Amino acid sequence: MSVIKRTTYALLVVLAALAWHPVATGQDTEGEKKKEAPAAPAAEEKAAPAAAEEKKEGSDEKAEAAKSNEPVGPGDQYSEKGADTCLGCHDEEADTDTFTVGGIFRTKHAFRGDKHAPFGPGGLQCEACHGPGNRHATQGKKTLTINSQKSTSFMSPEQRNAPCLECHRGEMRTGWHAGAHARNHLACADCHRVHVAKDAVFARDSQPDVCFKCHKAQRADFQKSSAHPVRFGQMACGDCHNPHGSTNIAGLIKPTINQTCYSCHAEKRGPMLWEHAPVTEDCSLCHTPHGSVRNALLNKSPPWLCQQCHSVAGHPAVARTGAGLPGNAGAGSIFLVSGGCTNCHSQVHGSNHPAGAKLMR
Repeated sequence: MSVIKRTTYALLVVLAALAWHPVATGQDTEGEKKKEAPAAPAAEEKAAPAAAEEKKEGSDEKAEAAKSNEPVGPGDQYSEKGADTCLGCHDEEADTDTFTVGGIFRTKHAFRGDKHAPFGPGGLQCEACHGPGNRHATQGKKTLTINSQKSTSFMSPEQRNAPCLECHRGEMRTGWHAGAHARNHLACADCHRVHVAKDAVFARDSQPDVCFKCHKAQRADFQKSSAHPVRFGQMACGDCHNPHGSTNIAGLIKPTINQTCYSCHAEKRGPMLWEHAPVTEDCSLCHTPHGSVRNALLNKSPPWLCQQCHSVAGHPAVARTGAGLPGNAGAGSIFLVSGGCTNCHSQVHGSNHPAGAKLMR
């Protein structure tokens, strides 16, 4: 019996242990849940700022992407405050040694009483020349939208010139499309300075320096011993040439070379009783317009210049060589020395003398 009792008691102990274990396990699970429950809001609080920051960074990236995806080209919306918007950034601190934004207010473009001026009544002010600037003002330089009028602009010279030609057309500018400057894709701002009180191209003494930036050969010609007085400020390139385009040869202000020359050299116009053929035909047959190392801007020295047309047969004006000069065992004429043909034929541009058929009087 004792064995049976002991066995029965062992079974009861095992059953009691099995019955108690699920209850304890359930209590522990509930306790762990209770302990973990307060920790959940703290984790959410930490995750919330991180999510907000990620959201912000995402929105910034989208904004930057939107900016970079903006099409390159002129804007289509004007700024709200016009020039005041521009001057918010383009102020005195943005000025350089060669450029000042405020210089525009000392020019005719900023004259408030002129209805045709950009700053006149109803004018678009800065944006009349630089184009709609709302995108430029709100998005800055990252978006290429403004007409900077600089040679480094993303716009073509034709696009840069469009605002200028809207107002400055007619008269001397009607032939712009046919001129050499337009064919070589020059823009108005390559020569003109709008933000200065006195544009260099409008002054006779400073205009040539603007032209010489490209026309370097002509700069050298005007330094020669015989030249038009350009380097002394008594003449300018615009006295003979029309920089805004012309259908005439070399962009001259007159239809022909001779008519251009006669603007100053009226005494050579004629008509003469005895005319010299090249004078009435083309001045440049004998003269070079910019400068020469010979007197009177001649292309060649006499008698070589004259002998391009006049035969030496039966005349003492033989070609000047060492053998042809007097005093060197040659038979040359003394009249060839120095002035050559013009020692006798002094009236090379024509004569009105009754006996001036040989242009000697």
